[in-house]
Amino acid sequence: MYAISALSSFSARPTNPTRLATCSRKAHPIRAMRAVVQRVASASVEVEGRIVSEIGPGLLVLVGLHESDSDADADYICRKVLNMRLFPNENTGRGWDQNVMQRNYEVLLVSQFTLYGFLKGNKPDFHVAMQPQTAKPFYASLVERFQKSYNPDAIKDGIFGAMMKVSLINDGPVTMQLDSQSPKNSNDAVEES
Repeated sequence: MYAISALSSFSARPTNPTRLATCSRKAHPIRAMRAVVQRVASASVEVEGRIVSEIGPGLLVLVGLHESDSDADADYICRKVLNMRLFPNENTGRGWDQNVMQRNYEVLLVSQFTLYGFLKGNKPDFHVAMQPQTAKPFYASLVERFQKSYNPDAIKDGIFGAMMKVSLINDGPVTMQLDSQSPKNSNDAVEES
């Protein structure tokens, strides 16, 4: 809804590509943990020809850590992912009614710094992603947070920093992007007050 109204207001103005590019960068700074959540019939992670993690029905969650992420971002992503109503209720027939915990499904978490990539010309740049030495323990704490919030046996993950082959059978397909809402985001802080 916001994208349509913003697009309408831009179309009425003369277009200056340099001005639009500058405005969009300033208007939407990246300052949040990012999760791409996919409802899956199954998913697995393979490293060096060996399956290291797999789930049946549930959620595959690709997680991008921003250099400024905090525990508040991790809490938000964990809470929202586990409570997203992405599954139908088979008893009532209502769609979009149950979360992964209500269905006793599994969650596969995969660290993916490329979610914070953008192109400089044709070359990807990942400088806003959290540095690996900080990201590894932070990601481990995120996995632990999911395990404590749900069933530890239902939370799986890939291998941080490894070259992974992620396979999935998307159910729907249903794919949602979720950005954390911590106080460091000035727009969110204004909306909350």
